[in-house]
Amino acid sequence: MPNITKTQLYEHVARIGKALASPKRLELIELLAQGEKTVDLLAMQTGMDMRLASAHLRTLREARLVETRREGKFIHYRLSDRDVARLWMNVREVAEEHLVELRLALDQMATSPDVLSPESRDSLLAKASRGDIVVIDVRPDAEYAAGHLPHARSMPLSELRKHLAELPPGKQIVAYCRGPFCLMSDEAVSLLRRRGFTAHKIADGVTEWQASGLPIEH
Repeated sequence: MPNITKTQLYEHVARIGKALASPKRLELIELLAQGEKTVDLLAMQTGMDMRLASAHLRTLREARLVETRREGKFIHYRLSDRDVARLWMNVREVAEEHLVELRLALDQMATSPDVLSPESRDSLLAKASRGDIVVIDVRPDAEYAAGHLPHARSMPLSELRKHLAELPPGKQIVAYCRGPFCLMSDEAVSLLRRRGFTAHKIADGVTEWQASGLPIEH
């Protein structure tokens, strides 16, 4: 039996830490938590060129955090397991708890203090199931198809203006996107309020919803 040292054990664990030690790789993990994506799409959504995006994805793959499949000339990336999404969420929450700079930055991102919905997760789910409120998913269609909150309607931010007539004017609209670092729901709420709707957002995305033990629809 090989002589394994304690240092070697720590070194194996450190591979995960090294793979996470990049803002862009964390962003890639957050995007892949929404569903499988091609390198081209990931490069576009992160604002990286293809070579840099591929290099970051290669690092994540070497740490076994992502997997690939080939379809024709396209390479599709996905998280190796849902626990990778939970790992990202846990790292983010620890950072929020201990880094005042991050908390201040998140406060500055909020367009106004009343944007966040006062509803709890259970209350939101119950009211959405009864039709008392309308939940909209403002992520791209493919992310909605990969998994979304129960009773949510797909209304990508880029198409929201075209679908305003489908929303009941007398009900509260609650928007969500990829999680607390995502700004699409803020933009959606701003647009809806300008058009006379009662609108709020939730900071949750699909990852946060699943981590709380609540169901996801596909």
